[in-house]
Amino acid sequence: MSLPLSTPTRHRRAVASVLGTCLWLAACGAQAQAAADPRGRWITESGNLEVEIAPCGAALCGIATRVLGNRSMSPGAQPMQAVDTRPALGMKILQDFVPVAAGDAGASPTEWTGQIYNRENGKTYRCNMRVSTDGNGAGELLLHAYVGLPLFGKTQRWLRASADAPDAPDTTVRH
Repeated sequence: MSLPLSTPTRHRRAVASVLGTCLWLAACGAQAQAAADPRGRWITESGNLEVEIAPCGAALCGIATRVLGNRSMSPGAQPMQAVDTRPALGMKILQDFVPVAAGDAGASPTEWTGQIYNRENGKTYRCNMRVSTDGNGAGELLLHAYVGLPLFGKTQRWLRASADAPDAPDTTVRH
């Protein structure tokens, strides 16, 4: 026959259970926040560039740190004849990305707005950016570039670069 637990023992167990739950929720929140953070290295949808997104002053920007190919974004993936003939390496592709105002001032941002540069046609577009982990645990960076209203735009999906991807010394920018 077991003896009933004393009130202090039950109280300690209840507090321990609540603390354990709080720690678990905090860990889950930290993982979600990290998954939604666009900072890091990304491979463009065309597979041409590896772009590192990092703070640039008060905003985020993305600099091409590796050149991986020279394919057009047009259907058929023909070699690209870029209007901008400057070397892609070191080029600022994303700039002035700031968080979109969220309802909760204490919440981490999940969407940013800024500008994206298309070196193929030499134009800069307004752009919304967010990270999606739907169907891809490492995450996809969704970039919606547009002119005028977001309704009139196109979304690109960039994949997070592998942490163990080899660097090519002749095509890598180091910060």
